Amino acid sequence: MQILTWNVQWCCGLDGLADPARIVRHALAMGEGAGGIDVLCLQEVAVGHSGLAGAPGDQVAQLQALLPGWQLFFAATTDGFDASGQRRSFGNVVASRLPVAEVAQHRLPWLAEVGVVSMPRGCLVLTVRDPVLGLVRVLCTHLEYHSASQRLAQVQALRAIHAESLAQLAARPGTAPAATPYTTPAHTPHAVLCGDFNLHAGEAAYAALVAAQADGSALWHDSWPLLHGSAPQPPTFCLFDRTWGPAPVACDFALVSDSLRSHVRAWHSDSATQLSDHQPVLLSLA
Repeated sequence: MQILTWNVQWCCGLDGLADPARIVRHALAMGEGAGGIDVLCLQEVAVGHSGLAGAPGDQVAQLQALLPGWQLFFAATTDGFDASGQRRSFGNVVASRLPVAEVAQHRLPWLAEVGVVSMPRGCLVLTVRDPVLGLVRVLCTHLEYHSASQRLAQVQALRAIHAESLAQLAARPGTAPAATPYTTPAHTPHAVLCGDFNLHAGEAAYAALVAAQADGSALWHDSWPLLHGSAPQPPTFCLFDRTWGPAPVACDFALVSDSLRSHVRAWHSDSATQLSDHQPVLLSLA
C-alpha cells in the first residue's frame, strides 16, 4: 500500500503557476514501479480563492477530473464568501483508488489568541480496504503554522481521535439494522496519520505526538525513524523558498499506528521538485 502526502500550496509551484495537472502527474509518477499510489493526501487545496497566487479555480473539481476512477473527498477547514459573494473554500483532499468503507471529518482545536494570525484546522479520515492489510484508516491533516500552543492542542486532539477509534474497536457499539444511521461502522487498529504538521522533531508538540501512553504503548510511530533510526529526516519545507523560514526543515510526516509498525517498508521524499513550497512524502506499507 502506497500513501503519498503533499502540501501542494493550492497546486502553485515556485514559478507562480497553479496547475493541479502537473501535481497529479508528479505524485502518481512517484509511485510507479511499486504498484502505484493507492491514496493521495493533499493539503492546501483551494476552491474560489482567485486572489491567491496563480488564481486557482475549483481545484476539487479539477483534481477529480484528473483522477478518473478514484474516489475523492474534500474537507474544507475554511468555507465562506468574500465581499462580492464568491464562495471560497480551503482545506484537505484525500483521494483513493482503493475501495472506501468510511469517511469522517474532525475539527481540530482553534484556540482564541489575541493578535495571532491563524485559521481553523481539521483532519479528514478515509477508511480504505487494502487487499493485503485489510481496513486502514488514513488521516490527512494540516496543523497551525503561527502558534505553538495551537499545534500542541491539535496534536492532542489527533491522539484522542485515534485513541477513541481503538476504544471503539475494543468495546464495539451495539449492532443496528443496516438501513439506519446506527449501522456499526468499520473498525480497525490500522491507521496512518500524515500531512503538514508545521513542526519539527525537536518541538514539544512532536514529542507529545509520539509519546507513549500510560501503559507504555504508543499511539503513533513516526515512520521515518522506524526505518532510519536517529538519522535526521530529509527536509520537506523551505528547501528553495525561504519566505517562511531561514533554513530547510522537516515538517511533513507520515505516522503509523502501533499495529502497522512492522508493516513500514519504505519512505521516500522528492527533494528536487519545485511544484509546491513543500516536498512530497511517499510511505510504503506491506
